[in-house]
Amino acid sequence: MRLNIKNETGRLKSVVLGQPNSMGAVPTLEESYDAKSYYSIEHNRYPKEEDIVNEMNAFEAVLKKYDVEVLRPSIIKDYNQVFARDVAFVIDDKMIISNVIADRADEQEAYKKVFEKVSWRKIINLPETAHIEGGDVIVWDDFLFIGTCFSEDYRNYKTARTNEYAIEILKEYFPKKRIIDLELKKNDKIPLEGILHLDCTFNPVGKDKCLIYKNGFVDESDYRLIIDIFGEENCFHLNDEEMFEMFPNIFSISPEVIVSDKTFTRMNNHLRNEWGMTVEEIPYREISKMGGLLRCSTMPLVRE
Repeated sequence: MRLNIKNETGRLKSVVLGQPNSMGAVPTLEESYDAKSYYSIEHNRYPKEEDIVNEMNAFEAVLKKYDVEVLRPSIIKDYNQVFARDVAFVIDDKMIISNVIADRADEQEAYKKVFEKVSWRKIINLPETAHIEGGDVIVWDDFLFIGTCFSEDYRNYKTARTNEYAIEILKEYFPKKRIIDLELKKNDKIPLEGILHLDCTFNPVGKDKCLIYKNGFVDESDYRLIIDIFGEENCFHLNDEEMFEMFPNIFSISPEVIVSDKTFTRMNNHLRNEWGMTVEEIPYREISKMGGLLRCSTMPLVRE
């Protein structure tokens, strides 16, 4: 397989979609590793496996409607494998294997058949202390946007998934990219006060537009930089409630076609009526209760 990911919206040809089967028991509060899951467990609203299966089947059906090759990881018994984005990610023609948090370390074994499709020369294994997950990495032509946490308390946050060391290594592998690090607010227990990954607060769509939530960034200057790059007229701004519901985390099949949750009415109408996009609406409310949505569920391998 020839990997090719130049941006977030090129015509999708091949993708890994996470695995909803054999989720296991509802985790305890202590076992949760993101604020949205913590909130869902605390409020007795953690999703049921059958609902997750139905939502991911709906997503797969849309992908196949557009002739996308859909690969799936092997099933690990009693293990949450929904969010493929964090196991590995592709930049240009290289696959970076994430150093995920310890809670998810076993997950990569399930992707062995996927990794075997890729030339070993195109796979990058990072040093153990270089932490990064695909949800924090947004590829946009010459730009590489990376969400991170520079706090001295970095190691104390379960929601801090990408560190400065990993960013420095990516700069060595991709010297021609303009790498922009964006510091995100972190909170392990209150989803309205922290951002798990960059794609939960910022996501490009189309050819020159983006979705953005201002309050996800530690420094307003980071937010302003994105506005300057895309242009104010090309940015759709999300409010607190929309961020909580995971609005930014939709998925592009092409510059013209987006998969979104059917309840995201204000944004979906804007994408259709103002930006002329086709919005494929599916139910994804239950999966959102675990701290991720459509982009989190995917690992794109090839885009035109």
